[in-house]
Amino acid sequence: MFEIDTRVLELCVLIAIDKEDTYGYKLTQELSDEFNISESTVYPVLRRLQKSNYLATYNKSINGRNRRYYTLTDDGKKELEKQLESWSKYKNTVDDFIMKSKEGRDD
Repeated sequence: MFEIDTRVLELCVLIAIDKEDTYGYKLTQELSDEFNISESTVYPVLRRLQKSNYLATYNKSINGRNRRYYTLTDDGKKELEKQLESWSKYKNTVDDFIMKSKEGRDD
């Protein structure tokens, strides 16, 4: 599995919550399908994003149990767009570097 950087994890959390409001356990399961993470990794990110006013929470009763759901705020949607733009630039820079290094190799 792929190890994930904290900033990339924040972006992935914002993307997942933008797709649909979700609760921490479900989000952790979704992310752990792709990345080597645990609940102890995801919950601090959720708290940090909430403290930054990028996420809001609400409670929903499911089978008699309260679940805390996370949703993007307007600030969170703006942050998501900003991070997606930064990611795109970063990815393009790395891709360009890789392509240039392959062009110069004698295989």
